[in-house]
Amino acid sequence: MTIGDYMRRRWPKDWPLQAIPPVAWADQRPTYRDAQPAIINAALDRSQRRPTGNWYAFAASRDVRAGRPFGTRVAGVELVAWRDQHAQLRVGPRSCPHLGADLATAVVQRGTLVCRWHGLCLDGDADEFGWKSLPSHDDGVLAWVRLDSVGGEAPLDQPVIPARPAGDTLDAVTRLVGACEPADIIANRLDPWHGAWYHPYSFTRLEVLTNPTADEDRFLVAVTFRVGRVGVPTVAEFTSPEARTIVMRIVDGEGAGSVVETHATPIGLGPDGHPRTAVIEAVIAHSERTGFRRVRHAAPLISGLMRVAASRLWRDDLAYAERRYHLRASTK
Repeated sequence: MTIGDYMRRRWPKDWPLQAIPPVAWADQRPTYRDAQPAIINAALDRSQRRPTGNWYAFAASRDVRAGRPFGTRVAGVELVAWRDQHAQLRVGPRSCPHLGADLATAVVQRGTLVCRWHGLCLDGDADEFGWKSLPSHDDGVLAWVRLDSVGGEAPLDQPVIPARPAGDTLDAVTRLVGACEPADIIANRLDPWHGAWYHPYSFTRLEVLTNPTADEDRFLVAVTFRVGRVGVPTVAEFTSPEARTIVMRIVDGEGAGSVVETHATPIGLGPDGHPRTAVIEAVIAHSERTGFRRVRHAAPLISGLMRVAASRLWRDDLAYAERRYHLRASTK
């Protein structure tokens, strides 16, 4: 018996971190027979029929700070976001209605945008030169904007936001951009079988327990999140509450109730004429363990590490989504 075997046998079964037996990457059980395109495509088709209400997640809430404008682009529309006098999120067209100055370079004075070119003040309420703010929503983790002229759906008063854990939480938001369409991001997340093969540094012992159906449209997956030579065994479900969102929720194991929300937000065409999509992923972690409260005191450090881990995963997954788009675009 090796020292590693001895340690794994002696490891307490009730610890959240469990020792992982070493398995060579190529010796994993292949999953290509299970990852049937028909299953993935059917789940994607159902997801794309769910209403969004024309809402688009565009940034982390904390990225839109008091006293400074935040410029962005969503579905080809140039936008500026800021905080008013009551710290409420406001979003409007990015071009000044006077001569087109970039309002992302404006000054925020007492909750009002002041254009640097000629001093035009825009608070988003008065219809100044035809310029008016757009419906927006801050859910405490993500900032949203409603673009009815782009979305083309019946508008909803608020975005479709999945249930999040209550009580003590830690959250981190990661944003990356890929040359693909939102559906390619959603399709990637509706293929859980690639996890341990494509991301062996993060996942191991992955087994899809149930596939989605029209009656119960979710994947149920047993997976161990790898932390070096140990891991956290969990059971997670993957659902799509609206066309541009996938939610992974831990339903059993350490951190039950924690969610990972993956939002696919179209940006517009890139210089090469191909679409760009932003992956905006919010991780909202929760634990009933008393030590979790103490960990929250180091929230900025922990959130930073969470963003680093998510960025590594999505650099890989964007290559997957971009390849999917390339194959589809090359046949048109």
